[in-house]
Amino acid sequence: MSTALTALCRHPIVQAPMAGGGSGPELVAAVGEAGGLGFLAAGYKTADGMYQEIKRLRGLTGRPFGVNLFLPQPELANTAAVEVYRDQLAGEAAWYETGLGEVDPYGGSDDGYEAKLAVLREDPVPVVSFVFGCPSRAVLASLAAVGTYTVVTVTTPDEARAAEAAGADAVCAQGVEAGGHQGTHRDDPHADGTGAPLGLLSLITQVRETVRVPVIAAGGLMRGAQIAAVLVAGAEAAQLGTAFLATPESGAHPLHKRALTDPLFTRTELTRAFTGRPARGLVNRFLREHGPYAPAAYPAVHHLTAGLRKAAARTGDAQGMALWAGQGHRLARELPAGALVALLASELGAAREEWNGHRVRGEA
Repeated sequence: MSTALTALCRHPIVQAPMAGGGSGPELVAAVGEAGGLGFLAAGYKTADGMYQEIKRLRGLTGRPFGVNLFLPQPELANTAAVEVYRDQLAGEAAWYETGLGEVDPYGGSDDGYEAKLAVLREDPVPVVSFVFGCPSRAVLASLAAVGTYTVVTVTTPDEARAAEAAGADAVCAQGVEAGGHQGTHRDDPHADGTGAPLGLLSLITQVRETVRVPVIAAGGLMRGAQIAAVLVAGAEAAQLGTAFLATPESGAHPLHKRALTDPLFTRTELTRAFTGRPARGLVNRFLREHGPYAPAAYPAVHHLTAGLRKAAARTGDAQGMALWAGQGHRLARELPAGALVALLASELGAAREEWNGHRVRGEA
């Protein structure tokens, strides 16, 4: 690992930021105390809401941590498509006895980006990561000036090149196996279903041959041996999200946690059904029925379906929830977060020893 990353975590294990409540202060603190690097998700929160979570986290641990920001999104170009989708969801609203959300309840599609940056410059945190785009050189320089390490999520070599050129300290290479939203810098609906997203091992190799900054690998990782594999492939740390969803410290809904290993949910798909942006989740009724018709309109669709998702959770209906999960979801383990980090580190150590043993025997 690089010197900068080594200073941030004892183990090359990063807990992914999971917007929507999955990664709160309790989870991030537990991961940090165990020697990993935890991330708060600032997405869908106000700047003050983010600040309050940072304060609470600092009261729980003195270990380094990160905060993840959403990049501002383009203005909604096709409001008609959203209104058509609203009509298609009318039956869901009637079934769950709830209204459909307003398309733009927060007054824009920037997720409070500038206000959050102002807070993070005034009261710096060790790491800030970005998703859904690449920050400007000025933004990254301003965070560097206050001692913050910056990471940009990328899904292609070209995105990695742009992040390096803008001054990012590292990139998080997100493979198509990852749960939740794909962190593409440009949401292209014409690429849906074309097989264009890269798998993690291929992506790591291409990114390592494109840029010189450190690479954090993300996508479907659930075991220490997989962490060892991405480190051998050229990553300097591994980021895991779904693996931490089942922990007691996770803020995920109990139905979501149980669904990860429920035989009823056999596979995942990328879908726009819940938010209007490609995101990987467990295939349930809502995804099957509405995924083929959902428009490329993030975050408008996210706001539109928010009430439906909450109502489904309230009534105990996992078939109407956004059950974000990576391809390795069946490998989830119900362990405290600290114990999970320790187990992953132990598995990583065992994999390294086995690898070294093979090398020695090969040389002999």
